[in-house]
Amino acid sequence: MAHQYRSKLEGSMGLLLETMGVPYSYEPHRIPYTKGHHYLPDFWVEKFGFYIETKGRFLPADRKKHKLIKEQHPEVDIRFAFSNPNQRLSKKSRTRYWEWCEKNDFLWCGKKVPREWFS
Repeated sequence: MAHQYRSKLEGSMGLLLETMGVPYSYEPHRIPYTKGHHYLPDFWVEKFGFYIETKGRFLPADRKKHKLIKEQHPEVDIRFAFSNPNQRLSKKSRTRYWEWCEKNDFLWCGKKVPREWFS
């Protein structure tokens, strides 16, 4: 699948999914949340019914948005793939990206998606 990705991390994820033989769509849906806002997830893995959102930096606005989406659309399964899941939320925070995900009930991985997600 030839796509023009918005980042190298997205390109790497697309290539990884293709290598794994996992069919996906790139940015196919807009998910509304809060009046006038929409979220455009990176990858839709229709066969397994979830989205993969790639993240280099996980900013406070991103975290707030994803909490709102989960609250307003609990049926939507969004999973994160971080370039560095051990990155701290900020210089002053002890919380790492992966810890935020676990606290807020999101599945996550590093650059390599676990095969278990596709079984």
